[in-house]
Amino acid sequence: MSKISAAITAVGAYVPEYVLTNQILETLVDTNDEWITSRTGIKERRILKEEGLGTSFLAINAAKNLLEKTGLDPKEIDLVIVATATPDMKAAATAAYTATQIGAVNAFSYDLEAACSSFLFGMSTAASYIESGRYKKVLLIGADKNSSMIDYTDRATCIIFGDGAGAVLFEPNTENLGLQDEYLRSDGIGREYLRATHGGSCYPVTPEAIKEGKQYIFQDGKTVFKNAVFNMADVVVKIMERNNLTNDTISWMAAHQANKRIVDATANRINLDEHKVMMNIEKYGNTTSATLPLLLNDYESQLKKGDNIIFAAFGGGFTWGSIYLKWAYNA
Repeated sequence: MSKISAAITAVGAYVPEYVLTNQILETLVDTNDEWITSRTGIKERRILKEEGLGTSFLAINAAKNLLEKTGLDPKEIDLVIVATATPDMKAAATAAYTATQIGAVNAFSYDLEAACSSFLFGMSTAASYIESGRYKKVLLIGADKNSSMIDYTDRATCIIFGDGAGAVLFEPNTENLGLQDEYLRSDGIGREYLRATHGGSCYPVTPEAIKEGKQYIFQDGKTVFKNAVFNMADVVVKIMERNNLTNDTISWMAAHQANKRIVDATANRINLDEHKVMMNIEKYGNTTSATLPLLLNDYESQLKKGDNIIFAAFGGGFTWGSIYLKWAYNA
């Protein structure tokens, strides 16, 4: 009997209609297009502005896009995982609502949170369920409404983040395609440098906290940048060495779109041709859990069966890692 591996067999995506450009941000904070572009690579980002709509709205629409593209009956889905750092609400799983709204009535579902590494860690989780042989179809969605925790008077963060969602379907494969290896890490020392402090169990939201803006995200940019550059490059090198991969045998690198300089530094560490580096940060900014599936959706038409893809991410916590996956289909 052939060994079961977990392959991505379909992708979908959704981004809100409203486009927040660098030019608009110039009217909100002391910044300009040249400054933002040169330091981050971002030109615009999408924002979900409608009142009462949260991460589930993004996730539902990304899942529906995948279902429409494939014709998959949602009743066949066994499990729905929503990787997110911005759930709709506390004490109620965003994934459960998402699964119900797309008609995945036979699936169990839950949220997975590891900041910007959420989708990467979700790939490991989804693949493990498939490899166990117990489940045949796992829908993994990366979705975040980052605008819900951004202070648009803070130029250190408001220029970076956008809203969006991407979805992938994991299914069994017997051709040795799909997830091949992973190298995942975390270090709790990093949680002081990238966080939204109030709103969790340590510091519940109070009128005083809201008045002081403590519910918004804080980032120590220099520390996060330094750790992201080192750790993302380090895990990519390790995953390549473990699997005897070279920059010639790698087809694509899909790195978390936090900052173009971080992605470039990771690619340069392994001397990877820039044409093999997936990049869409200029259109969406940092969508946290959604960056990796949005890359797959944007590049789907260029991906070929058997392509070697190296994934990498770094997020708050700190969390980071790399995954080696063989692409399973031609678009």
